[in-house]
Amino acid sequence: MAIVEVTITPLGTGTPSVSHYVAEVHKVLEQAPEALKYQLTPMSTIIEGELQDILSVIQRMHEVPFEKGALRVSTSIKIDDRRDKKASMEQKLKSVQEKL
Repeated sequence: MAIVEVTITPLGTGTPSVSHYVAEVHKVLEQAPEALKYQLTPMSTIIEGELQDILSVIQRMHEVPFEKGALRVSTSIKIDDRRDKKASMEQKLKSVQEKL
């Protein structure tokens, strides 16, 4: 199972505010048929699931700002794909908290 951090930034919108774009992008994630867990953060979205499913939904998310009038979209993706043992968002946080 992979954990992916994604940030989708619309450019060329004429305003510094992007919250309405973020909300529309997040709706795609909420309605995704893929079995994914996700967490919206102030700076990005964290998604947990099968890598192919995550990449598929990110592709759909990337298109949203264009559909809403953005002239350019920058999407950054960071992938943590651990295969030696099962990983999850909760497990990663717990591991750090145990060491604090």
